Amino acid sequence: MKPSMLARLESLEQRLAEVNLLLSSEDSARNLDTLRRLNREHAELSQVVEHLQTWKRAVADRQAAEAMRDDPDMRAFADEEMGVAIQRQAEEEAHLQRLLLPRDPNDERNVILEIRAGTGGDESALFAGDLLRMYLRFAERQGWQTELMSESASELGGYKEVIIRIAGDGAYSRLKFESGGHRVQRVPETEAQGRIHTSACTVAVMAEADELGDVKIDPEELRIDVFRASGAGGQHVNKTESAVRITHLPTGIVVECQDDRSQHRNRDKAMKVLATRLRDRQEREAHAREAAHRKSLVGSGDRSERIRTYNFPQGRLTDHRINLTLYKLERVMDGELDDVLTALGTAHQAEQLAALADVV
Repeated sequence: MKPSMLARLESLEQRLAEVNLLLSSEDSARNLDTLRRLNREHAELSQVVEHLQTWKRAVADRQAAEAMRDDPDMRAFADEEMGVAIQRQAEEEAHLQRLLLPRDPNDERNVILEIRAGTGGDESALFAGDLLRMYLRFAERQGWQTELMSESASELGGYKEVIIRIAGDGAYSRLKFESGGHRVQRVPETEAQGRIHTSACTVAVMAEADELGDVKIDPEELRIDVFRASGAGGQHVNKTESAVRITHLPTGIVVECQDDRSQHRNRDKAMKVLATRLRDRQEREAHAREAAHRKSLVGSGDRSERIRTYNFPQGRLTDHRINLTLYKLERVMDGELDDVLTALGTAHQAEQLAALADVV
């Protein structure tokens, strides 16, 4: 292990001792925000320190085995022990390298997830509904909370556009690679001759903006319109002007929300989506200005780019970014996304390690 890496790890070990002291103090116990932050830091540091201690034990075992090689009667045993220690040392060092990779500061945030029907007309809208169910089922399996923020239903079912909020530990870290074009190949219910059609939807996954102002929004730059809700919802929905449309004049971003009977709650939801979209826009513009244009797993960042194909006749899912093919499409559509998301995360880590090696 390089001395610089070891020094960094030992500084984290010292920081864990400091965090333990802070957690036991009365001040931390009284401040819930501080307690939550320290607990999160403790969990991250504990994982690193645990692997560091295992690595140190492997180094000690290797040194002990090397010392035993001086005794001819112990040499065979020592060589075997040394081989095991060297392998364990290498495995732990690789694990520590992954743990030290730069963390996305948004990883622990909640998610605003938007699904929009694209090419394919009614079939695309139906597929948008299928994708919504897939993400809702996945969130349910994780024990996360979900909330419908906005929807625009199509006439034959499904959605022209639907926006949901997903709240849970590490939601963004797991779902952030889902942004992009999702293509479906199947025989639509409306197809009389049994021909396979290709349709598409776009998915946008954005880290939710903080309540206390990740994004500063000038009220003078907003146009807020209220109107009667349309579509399903019963007689009460259409009798009052509960629907809200907010237009951010400088950017032209428009957010509508009409799913609640309360105009106030619709306005709050719309403002949350607007703040998240503005924050996402700011981050993408900042990334675009950076000098380094290293290839990322989500391609160019253009959300119309095809990232995945769902082939129903063959029961096949293909993620084109990492050449992953799975023949268990029915289970994936029922929310079993772990294999896909884990593979994407692993590939992203490998790319980060390669970039780090190039720098070093």
